[in-house]
Amino acid sequence: MTAPHPDALCLDGASLTAAQVTSLARAPRPVHLDPQARARVTAARAAAIEAASRRPVYGHSTGVGANRTTTLDEEGTRAFGLRLLRSHAGGIGPLVPVEQSRAMLAVRLNQLLGAGSAIDGAVVDALAQALTDGHVPEVHALGSLGTADLTALAELGLTLVGEQPWHPGAGLGAPPRPLALTSWDALPLLSSSALTIGQAALAATDLRTLLDRLPLVAALSLTAVRGSLEPYAEAVHARRPHPGGQDVAARMRLLLPRPDWRPALVQDPFGFRCLPQVHGAAMDAWAALDRVLAVELNASAENPLFDGSDYYHHGGFHQAPLALAADQMRLALLGTAQLTTARQGALNEPGFTGLPAFLAEADNGSSGVMITEVAAHSALAELRGAAQPVTLGHTVISRGVEEHASFAATAARRLAEAVDHFRLVLACELVAAVRALRMQGRTAPGEGELAQFHQAAAAVLTPDLADHKLTGDVHTAAALLKSPDLDLDLAIAAPAMASGFDELDELV
Repeated sequence: MTAPHPDALCLDGASLTAAQVTSLARAPRPVHLDPQARARVTAARAAAIEAASRRPVYGHSTGVGANRTTTLDEEGTRAFGLRLLRSHAGGIGPLVPVEQSRAMLAVRLNQLLGAGSAIDGAVVDALAQALTDGHVPEVHALGSLGTADLTALAELGLTLVGEQPWHPGAGLGAPPRPLALTSWDALPLLSSSALTIGQAALAATDLRTLLDRLPLVAALSLTAVRGSLEPYAEAVHARRPHPGGQDVAARMRLLLPRPDWRPALVQDPFGFRCLPQVHGAAMDAWAALDRVLAVELNASAENPLFDGSDYYHHGGFHQAPLALAADQMRLALLGTAQLTTARQGALNEPGFTGLPAFLAEADNGSSGVMITEVAAHSALAELRGAAQPVTLGHTVISRGVEEHASFAATAARRLAEAVDHFRLVLACELVAAVRALRMQGRTAPGEGELAQFHQAAAAVLTPDLADHKLTGDVHTAAALLKSPDLDLDLAIAAPAMASGFDELDELV
């Protein structure tokens, strides 16, 4: 390939991160293939041809699934690749959003650069061109059980051969020219959960921002109720040293190093007192998800796997680790959101704030933010539904040969939905906390990160205390929480949240 564009992201099959996938998914960006990785792809094809002359190779000289016992003759082998793509491109339901299709392209391209198959180098070149120029295949959402995204990648295959159109890109160039894919290319292209992994990477990147913002919102609520800092004391968490809990407690101590109030109560409700334990568990769940993604984004999971000299038939395509990590993340997120609604309930209570009920303009029957609490619990109900573990499922397909599935594809879709609902729950708390402090005539103590965050939120949320439609306020708060860059000093972010996200500045 020619010299890389100065803004290009270099893919090498070994170092892709979730944040980089997100940056590629959300805006066209030049992609450069590491020359050594690209050379390994070419070399693998020649070596695989020699290896296949010595033994049967699943999906090349045999059928797939329960048809693995069917041996293909030379003529059948030549036609098998295209037939496999056509037969497996049976996805159903709505088309996935463009950013998810781009995430799939980025993940599959990087995985193929690991040279775990005999796929033609022209395939990786075409995927790089599509990403660079903004073209994506049209991919249906449903068709994966968590053992491989067969239907989505088969639709990608038919797009590569010219039987399905590319979705128009950003006008940076023409789509890739049609390729001739054979049995050397078809199953290797399909042997991945690239769409599922890409969707999970997008959700994990967004969650990183939200989980980092939550202590800021909670600290504003704690300020409004004049809560106690004792639950965040270093001594408390040294005796029960869960990493996430320690990080949350340390973050709260940094946000509120010198509060300008004495605690109103000897002991606060759980929404404040148990924040390190509950939100800390969510942080630990995120760290576990991030570790799984770091492996999957750079994995050669093709079945059979070619290691440079021989083939190995295996089950490395099974996404049990990702499904379990996504299940854990959604369950942990639910607990964090439940505490968020609990804090909002405290903000609505005059006994905690000294203000009219529901932060109303006055004790004149006004409703204030009453309906925002209702809306938050509505979004919480969606989170609760999305938290149902998909790994409880079971299936037996392909005439009994494939008798287990992870349902990781469902887990990734549910995680993406959970991110949106969690953001709204947290936005409802932010609206109430800013309103309470405004009514008290108070600001966040100090001049650090919390004060800056409070100023940013107060600047965009309406000061109008009269009863009015609150939809715009909540959506404005949600947009603020979503933005990766608030021009705040985030150098004091908790260590567990900072690791692995040096690329976050790329996300605009």
